[in-house]
Amino acid sequence: MLPPPAFPVTHIDQAVVYRVGGAVRDHVLGLPVHDQDWVVVGASPQQMLDHGFLPVGKDFPVFLHPHTHEEYALARTERKTARGYTGFAVHAAPDVTLEEDLARRDLTINALAQAADGTLIDPYGGLADLQAGILRHVTTAFAEDPVRILRVGRFAARFAGFSVAPETQQLMREMVTAGEVDHLVAERVWQELSRGLMESTPSRMVTTLRDCGALARILPEVDALFGVPQRPEFHPEIDTGAHLLLVLDMAAELQAPLAVRYACLCHDLGKAATPKDLLPRHLGHEQHSARLACALGERLRVPTPCRELAQVVANEHGNIHRSTELNAAATVRLLERCDAFRQPERFADTLLACECDARGRMGLQNVAYAPRQQLWADLQHLLQLDVGAVARQVQTSGSSTASTPMGERIRQHVHQARVDWLKQANK
Repeated sequence: MLPPPAFPVTHIDQAVVYRVGGAVRDHVLGLPVHDQDWVVVGASPQQMLDHGFLPVGKDFPVFLHPHTHEEYALARTERKTARGYTGFAVHAAPDVTLEEDLARRDLTINALAQAADGTLIDPYGGLADLQAGILRHVTTAFAEDPVRILRVGRFAARFAGFSVAPETQQLMREMVTAGEVDHLVAERVWQELSRGLMESTPSRMVTTLRDCGALARILPEVDALFGVPQRPEFHPEIDTGAHLLLVLDMAAELQAPLAVRYACLCHDLGKAATPKDLLPRHLGHEQHSARLACALGERLRVPTPCRELAQVVANEHGNIHRSTELNAAATVRLLERCDAFRQPERFADTLLACECDARGRMGLQNVAYAPRQQLWADLQHLLQLDVGAVARQVQTSGSSTASTPMGERIRQHVHQARVDWLKQANK
């Protein structure tokens, strides 16, 4: 028996409080427990209000503890009423049992509960699946909510040693065939995708979605990369999809933030559109990747910082890879296109994404990536240049002409001053 958890409250009148879900799962696995969810069995909404709990939301009987602000949900059941993840009728009443509440959960490893004395309640075999490393649906009601496919992908990315049960894999395929995933809204897709990208092995989310056919419906631009060949002298893994998986896991290994991981996901999208007679070369794929990344970001309503970084990385990763061969003028132009002088922090993320790309190749995972160090050092040196003084000198040297406005003259002189400054540093 596990030691009793620290229950802020164990009973509400005659109702019993249980800790449920991921908090119990992670506690059993010996992992840190960050968020705790509680289920109250045998209470009514009015009882919760009478004890000072604060109601949240309109669709579900969920309350916030008045002091800890943790969520307490009344035990409930759900009945499918329409397609998509919102098409449910919820029934919450004092007579709903804990087992009935746990039955509506997605996976057996999440359908666990713990009483105040530490006793585990495991009506659906979650403990055995935790021990065996299996992601298995609780009941066939899993098929009623397409978000659960994304959640299986996310848990596969979190628990790298776990496999999806064959019957769950088959159920997910049937859901895809039935068109359930086509009813997912952008916000929920992004919510689960972003969380999956931040797990320890994000490639497994992609492969799990691909194995059941959901990737082609949710992220067709990504699915199209699999089977597209690349030049083996640059990509020993050859397959563009296999390269993407390596890049995503390298981003996790380097503890990259979300924007970098999303940029990694998008950086080579254009390779799927390369004409077959040009393969395995992909000339100009960077610009096409940027266009596809832009469309994907709009479709999923991706946050602006993620979208913008993905655009820069898609457009410039090839040039950054070759930057050690560039002269001072070309280096400054590259930095200017990346807006590195105004947004150095974003440029640091750009370089990190490019390192993930370079090292996300079979056999090259431990090869040092020189462009990141060199370009960052060049930028730091160039940031020491007093561009304000350059601008003032241009302004005092004479008025702008009709053909060359003052702003453009300043831009040209600042650019040249940066080139001269970098040349001097590299002597």
